[in-house]
Amino acid sequence: MHDFSLSIARIPSLADLMVILGIAFGLTGLAHLFSNGLSTFFQEKMPFLERFSLTSQFFWLIVLATTFGLILSFTRARNYEGAGASRVGSVFIYFLVATIGMKMDITEIFSNPGLFVVGGIWMSIHVLLMVVVGKLIKAPYFFLAVGSKANIGGAASAPVVAAAFHPSLAPVGVLLAVLGYALGTYGAWVCGLLMQGIAP
Repeated sequence: MHDFSLSIARIPSLADLMVILGIAFGLTGLAHLFSNGLSTFFQEKMPFLERFSLTSQFFWLIVLATTFGLILSFTRARNYEGAGASRVGSVFIYFLVATIGMKMDITEIFSNPGLFVVGGIWMSIHVLLMVVVGKLIKAPYFFLAVGSKANIGGAASAPVVAAAFHPSLAPVGVLLAVLGYALGTYGAWVCGLLMQGIAP
C-alpha cells in the first residue's frame, strides 16, 4: 500500500483539483438526475414497491452515487488518489456530517432513551464480532482497530487511527472506510428490509 501510494503521489495542480471536483459534482449531478427519473417511474408504474424504498428519490440518489464511485475505482480515475482525492472527499464528508448535525434536535434523545439500549446492544455485537473474527483469522490489531473505526466513524476517523500506527497506513484507513460506505449502502437497505419484515 505504501509503495502504491508513493507511485501515484504528486503535488496536486489546479487542474488536478478541478478534475477531482468535476468528477465529484458531475457524478452527483447525474445521480440526482437519474434518481428523480427512477423514483418517478416506480411511483407511477409500480407503486407497490414503495415498501422496498424503490419509490424514494433519496434512496436512488445514495445507491447511484455509491455505484458510480465503485465503477470509477476500476478506471484510471483512481490515480487521482495520488493528487489528494480522498482528502477532498474527507472535506465534503465533514460538511455532510455538519449539515446533518445542524438539523438535529439534541433534546429528542430524552424522548426515547430506549434507543441508547439498542445502540449499546448493537455496539456490543460489533465489538464481539470484530474480536472473535480477528482471533479466528489471526488478524493484526491494526485491522481490528481501523476496521472498527471504518464501520463506525467512516472516512472521518479511520485514517486518523491508521496513521496512529504508521503515517503511511493512512490510505489503508481511507480504503477500509470507503469499502465500509460501499457495503453499508447496500447492506443497510437489506438490513432495513429485514427489520421491516420482523416489525409488528
